[in-house]
Amino acid sequence: MEFQALPSRIGQVRRIVTAQLRYWRLEPLIDAAALGVTELLTNVHRHTGSDKHCTVEIVFRRDHLTVSVRDHDPRLPRVRTAEPSATNGRGLALIAAVSASWGMRAQNDGSGKVVWFTLPATFGTPPQRATAHTGAVPDEAALPALAGAAGAGGEAGNGMAGPGSAGPTSPGTGTTAHP
Repeated sequence: MEFQALPSRIGQVRRIVTAQLRYWRLEPLIDAAALGVTELLTNVHRHTGSDKHCTVEIVFRRDHLTVSVRDHDPRLPRVRTAEPSATNGRGLALIAAVSASWGMRAQNDGSGKVVWFTLPATFGTPPQRATAHTGAVPDEAALPALAGAAGAGGEAGNGMAGPGSAGPTSPGTGTTAHP
């Protein structure tokens, strides 16, 4: 899903991600996925300069969900230690706390970066503390659930891809599902 990472859009994306996870019957992952995507989109809004365009992808493969956000700023984020009274600076630490793994990589052509996190879909087992990675996004070959779901002008779509686009990915298969 492509759009501008503006505060008014972040809540809409969170609702779309929530709806997709409900469609896949992955309700136990909703809170962590919504928190993670909110933190990544807030980072795009705060740290990428004037170009707020980004792409959100969610992919479910066998035993994990991957959420990624691509933007046009090649600078990689860094984990900061926030003061107890600070009102920001905890986003990546929160993602690390709720995810099984997370990471980032710059695009080879310098056109931006992708930051991602994974959530285990093995319910009943709390995730281990996440470690940061650089390099490829896990399961990069899988079709993203929300790619192609954007409306005209980069606006967020309804979370379901239209005709001729990738469409939502079926849980556990990595194949395109057609509603």
